[in-house]
Amino acid sequence: MDIIAKRKLWFIISGVLLVIGIVAILTQGLNLGIDFTGGTIMQFSFDEQVPNSEIREILSDSGITKDSVVQQTENNGVQFKTAKLSQDQVVNIQNKIEEKYPSAEMLRTAAVGPTIGQELKANAIKALIIAAIAIVIYISVRFEFRFAMAAILALLHDVFIVLGAFAILGREINSPFVAALLTIVGYSINDTIVIFDRIREKMHYSKRDTFEGLTNQALLDTLPRSINTSATTLLPILAILFLGGTTIQTFMVALLIGMLSGTYSSIFVASPILVEWNERKEIKI
Repeated sequence: MDIIAKRKLWFIISGVLLVIGIVAILTQGLNLGIDFTGGTIMQFSFDEQVPNSEIREILSDSGITKDSVVQQTENNGVQFKTAKLSQDQVVNIQNKIEEKYPSAEMLRTAAVGPTIGQELKANAIKALIIAAIAIVIYISVRFEFRFAMAAILALLHDVFIVLGAFAILGREINSPFVAALLTIVGYSINDTIVIFDRIREKMHYSKRDTFEGLTNQALLDTLPRSINTSATTLLPILAILFLGGTTIQTFMVALLIGMLSGTYSSIFVASPILVEWNERKEIKI
């Protein structure tokens, strides 16, 4: 199986997925949670499903007509985000919902100020940038700069795939989502480095082969390891996703998408980019 020879196909697949995700981000936007925007979030559970429109009516009766997002959650639950509410407004909404729906049970309420939200957003971006810089330095020292650039491009691929998927799904982006992104970066770069290490080993002992040939052989050598690692990681992620609570779902959905994307990018993006970089460098010389 010649993976590298079909690299243009893998680039096209990645390009299509990235374009779909970016279009979704630009048209639908990202559903930023109150961790970043500031505001109040309330979540209720009911014995039967309650339409979002009825919850919106209650919010409207309470004087909340703008900046509110109502979403269905598992087990006939409803969650809504609004601009920051006072304690009296929170109690008023809770009383109206419980009055209309006797089975209603408030699961949680949380409030975040806009200043804290902006600080969290800045810290999230800073964390991703620091991680990227550290990865570039580490791989440049251990391998070469071209290896570092290929790895970073593959990581950007994974980040945008996850962001695009969340834009399409309309899922909330919050602090656990940022933690999931950093986890995905760690998982993906680990798999990529294993492959790069095998490539470097073959560069030392297979000097007669072309760079494309030895890279493809390195991919085939590490392919069983990549598949087995992903499969064993997938099992606990799926178990927690379907059996865990709603509070951890965002984290697990991001991990699931990121793990699949990270496995794909390590095999079909990072190494092909490295080969393409090497060929263009040789042509230029």
